[in-house]
Amino acid sequence: MPDLGLISLARWGHWPRSGSLALAGIGLLLFGLSSAGWLGLGPGAGLIGLSLAFAATATFLLTLLDPSQTMADETRIFTLLADDPAAWLSTDRDGHVILRNPAAEARFGADARTMLAALSRSVLDPGPLLMRLQTQAATDGFARHDTRVHNGMLRLSVQRSGAERYLWRIEDFRLPSAPPEDPMPDRPMHESGGADLEEVPVALMTFGRDGVLRSANRFARDLMLQGELRSLMFHDLFDGLGRPVSDWLADVVAGRLPGGTEVLRSKTCPDESFVQVTLHRFNDAGRTLVLAVLNDATQLKTLEAQFVQSQKMQAIGQLAGGIAHDFNNLLTAISGHCDLLLLRHAQEDQDFADLEQIRQNANRAASLVGQLLAFSRKQTLKPERIDLEEVLSDLTHLLSRLVVEKVGLTLVHLGQGARRPLSPIRADRRQLEQVLINLVVNSRDALPDGGNIVIETEPVTLLADLRRNRALVPAGDYSVVRVTDEGTGIAPENLEKIFEPFFTTKGVGEGTGLGLSMAYGIVKQSGGFIFADSTPGEGTIFTLYFPTYDGEVPVVAPPPTRRKSVRQGAGVVLLVEDEAPVRAFAGRALRLRGYTVLEAANGEEALKVLEDGSLEVDVFVTDVMMPGMDGPTWVRLALKDRPQARVVFVSGYPEDVLTNDPAGIPNSVFLPKPFSLTDLTTTVQGQVS
Repeated sequence: MPDLGLISLARWGHWPRSGSLALAGIGLLLFGLSSAGWLGLGPGAGLIGLSLAFAATATFLLTLLDPSQTMADETRIFTLLADDPAAWLSTDRDGHVILRNPAAEARFGADARTMLAALSRSVLDPGPLLMRLQTQAATDGFARHDTRVHNGMLRLSVQRSGAERYLWRIEDFRLPSAPPEDPMPDRPMHESGGADLEEVPVALMTFGRDGVLRSANRFARDLMLQGELRSLMFHDLFDGLGRPVSDWLADVVAGRLPGGTEVLRSKTCPDESFVQVTLHRFNDAGRTLVLAVLNDATQLKTLEAQFVQSQKMQAIGQLAGGIAHDFNNLLTAISGHCDLLLLRHAQEDQDFADLEQIRQNANRAASLVGQLLAFSRKQTLKPERIDLEEVLSDLTHLLSRLVVEKVGLTLVHLGQGARRPLSPIRADRRQLEQVLINLVVNSRDALPDGGNIVIETEPVTLLADLRRNRALVPAGDYSVVRVTDEGTGIAPENLEKIFEPFFTTKGVGEGTGLGLSMAYGIVKQSGGFIFADSTPGEGTIFTLYFPTYDGEVPVVAPPPTRRKSVRQGAGVVLLVEDEAPVRAFAGRALRLRGYTVLEAANGEEALKVLEDGSLEVDVFVTDVMMPGMDGPTWVRLALKDRPQARVVFVSGYPEDVLTNDPAGIPNSVFLPKPFSLTDLTTTVQGQVS
């Protein structure tokens, strides 16, 4: 090696000062004996003694050099090592780098301030190795170690160069023949004996026991490394397992796990991407390696996220529908008993105002429940054939009063200029108006400094299916409504959440978070689609697609003339309701109107009451969803013996639970909860009449 002089210098510097003086004395004594001719020593022995005395004296003087002199000597040494292709570094006892030659700076970078930082890029956990070599050098003056790395061998040489100073030499070289057990050359497979796998149309990588990437075929390099094979660890490539991915690899290497498949996030791809990784342990000429089979799972992960979002929205919808049903029962009892109290209090009564407040707040709560049902698409709709242009023209006056003075509202029918009138649609007019009101109010709130809101209508024909977000809009004719504002816009991370219930970006107390979710539910329940496009700082566009309706306008028969009151005893009502408060209110309300009321808590009790053949019942008033036998089931059984009986179904769920029944119930009407005393008695009276 070219550093023998430095090694010798280090060993001299390590020699004790007393030893140097003794050695000098021995040399001088040998020179004197030779000069005197004693002991038969010739001139050669005298020359050796003189050289020994000079060397020992030089060593003693070196030990007396101050640190500044040592630094100057090391600087001169590194000047001589400037052109050496091997990396040289001078460190203190703590491993801090004091000097380095250009090769070391090129190899480890200028930011490598310590030996630990320099070697951590090539050697796994180099701390114990460096400590062992430095300790040996402090004792023996010199130490060396060859360690395996992913692309060959790394030779570390260290020698003590002064008091608490160490000189390190680091050189790389590739193995001339067969590689060691773990590492393999950092080359593509077609250069390392894997020519048969290089062009296999599957991404393949191999990793050693230490987690270092050994090889990757072309498909793997294109998928993970942008076409170039780099020195990386397993955890540098993948993430997202929920625990360190290196632990998974270690379990496979040790045989604690047979392998397996996981979907991990790629850390090397510029965009958010996911990879399905399947690990297999195998032996190659006595070496334990791990083969990783990779598949691009980005699209699969995206679909999974969309499916999870869809499932979450569906679960929230089911929860909202269930809560709304229970609230409807409570509100029916509250508002119903409030109506009963109002019957006994005149307007001049001091309690009348309090009772009226209870009734009004119950109605407000019923409206909130209606919004939950709208989102869950379980509200009762009354669809009809409507003209969108007519609805918007009538609604514009109301919308103009909703916006503030600084906000303008413009209605544009794009089809009129091209003489393409907007086709009618089938929807619930009242609910459609509510959707437009919610969207305009949302746009108004996004314009704190004023601006303009534009409502556009346009007939659109889709020649092919339209895919937007998680929805598929089938090809066909649509009437499209757009609500556009120039407001603050919606952040991308919030855009996918705006239709979720109770999600709002407004301040506390400024919104319930149900406006857009209600609009979403109504549009979907009407068979349409709603989308949002937004750019922060530029504005938002809500686009509604409604399929056109070519059906005939149904002829609505005039309601029959009903008597305002019925004589007492003029009708017998069988009331079946599992909620005791609702049953108590409904029974009292019907008795006050002169009906004879029979009560049952469920369908089984109702059938038991009807076992009396002499009993005549005019109307069945029954809840739809009850424990045990539901309303339609027991009513069908009862109508076999009493086909003339009329039926009133009441429910907190929508009427769809009945209209979807192919068999149908003759002579039946539906009364949604919550209902008032007047609603109940009027409906029953209509059936009796």
